[in-house]
Amino acid sequence: MTLKEKEKHLEEILKKYKKIVVAFSGGVDSSFLLAKGIETLGSQNVLAVNLISSMQPKREEDYAKHFAEKYKANIIYLKADEYSIKEFVENSKDRCYFCKHAIFTKIIEEAQKKDFNIICDGTNYDDLDDYRPGLRALKELDVKSPLKEAELTKNDIRELSKEMNIETWKKPSAACLASRVPYGTKISLEIMKKVELSEEFLRQLGFINHRVRYHGNIARIEINLEQINLLLENREKIIKKFKEIGFLYVTMDLSGYTMGSQNLAIGG
Repeated sequence: MTLKEKEKHLEEILKKYKKIVVAFSGGVDSSFLLAKGIETLGSQNVLAVNLISSMQPKREEDYAKHFAEKYKANIIYLKADEYSIKEFVENSKDRCYFCKHAIFTKIIEEAQKKDFNIICDGTNYDDLDDYRPGLRALKELDVKSPLKEAELTKNDIRELSKEMNIETWKKPSAACLASRVPYGTKISLEIMKKVELSEEFLRQLGFINHRVRYHGNIARIEINLEQINLLLENREKIIKKFKEIGFLYVTMDLSGYTMGSQNLAIGG
């Protein structure tokens, strides 16, 4: 399908649903879905649900509020409680499944109170290529993924967002902060705070797509290789700041930024 055909297909899917809840994080995909849903169905037929969570940086939470206000979206905020999910804290390779199941169960309960029965998330067509156990939870709970159904890739979504003047078209991809921690290492608020602070410091230095992978006392930095000179120019600043945050060793991954790189450790 051409991009315009995919967009038309998405509109047809949304019209079929009539009323939708959008699980809204403020990222590229869910922001586009929310804006497109409002454009297609009217704001009265779209409810955004945003999860307040320590698994995302505070600035993402603030941005989601800004975006919802700008688009006059009906929105409710729920507190995520990931640390109450035993399997999440233990950080098995199915961590995402248990977390998604708990979170979307909560979203469904709140949505039904407001007479909304169709729950949508921002999964896109590219997500099928990565290891994503959370997709199994979405299927079990009958959560719809209209972007995936319309075969829209991340680049498609960015292009359509740009056409619609949605400012997230050029926003770097984001992911749950727990994805920075190797499977089998228990998730804690202390670890999440270290990751958040170190990634925010790199962002302030001008890095675009970057991750700080947690390996105990070691921080493994992933950046776009085009920005390696920026890293070298700020080497001493980065080492000093990361040690203040609590890391003993500061390293750079020579492979550069790789989406889902912790999944490489999964055998089979």
